[in-house]
Amino acid sequence: MYKKHKASKDHRNMESHIGESKETRANDPSSSSLSLCMGSSADDKFSDEPITPIGGFFLQPQMDQIIHCAMGFKNPIDIAAIKSHLKTSLLLSHPRFSSLMVRGPRGLRQWHRTSHVDVDHHVIVVHNPVTAASNFDHEAAANAYLADLSTSSGLSADKPLWEFHLLMAHNCGVFRIHHALGDGASLMSLFSASFRGAEEEEKLPALGSAGKKRNRVNGEKGWWVLLIGFVGTVWFSLIFVVEFALRSLWVCDRKTEISGGDGVELWPRKLATARFKLQDMKLVKKAVPNATINDVLVGVVSAGLSRYLDHRTPNGLPEGLRITGVVMVNLREQHRLQEQSDLMKSNSGSSWGNKFSTFLLPIYYKKSSGTEPLEYLRRAKVIMDRKKQSLEALFSYKVGCFLMTYLGAEIATWLLYRIVCNTSFAISNIVGPQEEIAVGGNPVTYLRVNTSSLPHALTMHMVSYVERVDMQISVAKDIIPDPEFLAKCFEEALLDMKEAAHCETND
Repeated sequence: MYKKHKASKDHRNMESHIGESKETRANDPSSSSLSLCMGSSADDKFSDEPITPIGGFFLQPQMDQIIHCAMGFKNPIDIAAIKSHLKTSLLLSHPRFSSLMVRGPRGLRQWHRTSHVDVDHHVIVVHNPVTAASNFDHEAAANAYLADLSTSSGLSADKPLWEFHLLMAHNCGVFRIHHALGDGASLMSLFSASFRGAEEEEKLPALGSAGKKRNRVNGEKGWWVLLIGFVGTVWFSLIFVVEFALRSLWVCDRKTEISGGDGVELWPRKLATARFKLQDMKLVKKAVPNATINDVLVGVVSAGLSRYLDHRTPNGLPEGLRITGVVMVNLREQHRLQEQSDLMKSNSGSSWGNKFSTFLLPIYYKKSSGTEPLEYLRRAKVIMDRKKQSLEALFSYKVGCFLMTYLGAEIATWLLYRIVCNTSFAISNIVGPQEEIAVGGNPVTYLRVNTSSLPHALTMHMVSYVERVDMQISVAKDIIPDPEFLAKCFEEALLDMKEAAHCETND
């Protein structure tokens, strides 16, 4: 099955929504520019700034990535109000959003500040319904539109690489921003600072917290505690780093009903949304001491995938089969939103850009009928605690920067592409605003994020917004034809954990 689609890879790379392939866009530096509108700038001290190694990584053909942030609106869309808001927002004053990517004198890619960007060229208005069958299901229509964007179109080379698509018939806006510009955490902070609270426009909406970091061992504890912690860090780091290296070469997951592979990033996509209540996730995490929301997420994914695989291949998989995912993790220290806003205004390197890394996440298939729901959470917490104790994420970040800087983008891209091909899924969790935001005075009812497709047949991006949590599930539809059912498996897994946690509390 993979060969059939792989054979069409070169043909698919020749196609694009704007008549431009991924490969062409990567080789043409002007097509990799990213910015948002800003007024003229006579004193351009941010011009000609070299792109970071990680930013350059996202310009390579195999890993060309665009972030899609979908916003649902409460009221009908007022195009003029949205354009007016964009022109005066903090979003447009950030130097990265008003810089083109060009080739420098030595042929290296770098950011070059433009004097003016026309917002009208970046706001794409879609008046007609996405599909005739989805007139009354606006969220399904938005997902269909996002699925098409995941594989079929790049960003135009004749303007900075950002767009805001307005789906008028479905009250939805879709920001498209190239990943070379920044990662999900920095973009979410900028969005939150740019789009004031729906009720108080002068008030900065609060960002949620990813969870307080565990306090470092203080001086009251003995030296042996420090020694055990140090040995654990060295041991787990060594194991995980060796595994990470092996994954980039030949070690791979056993093929299952959710496996992707080389060339699958070009296959047609489908999107579905799993919806959770943040309060339910908080209740579940209290059932296991020191658990976090991320632990709950991993437990839900583990339980949901086990349930889904039971449905697709009853009695077809061995108990305890390992299924490995790639997890994106933010490397920044946590800041209050106001601090992040100030840092972004000053173009501070401590907040903006691609400051995230990855680690490998093993989950294990268990027959859902014979496993106690909270057992998935307990197992997830053990795995995540070991990952946090290790230096795997920092190691992968440093190695990636080293490879990009000294061995070149082709080698770095090949190694990470192999890791993606040898694993089964990708997952991320972005902390969003705790309070309702608004664009042009129109309250936002939901926030959802996904990216351009990867060789994985399954990617999951979770974003919290106010008291809800939405997970965008992107699948290669020829491999996973029923993402709506998969989303329901995840939702039911959390509800089962909630019921089990409630029972434990009452006992």
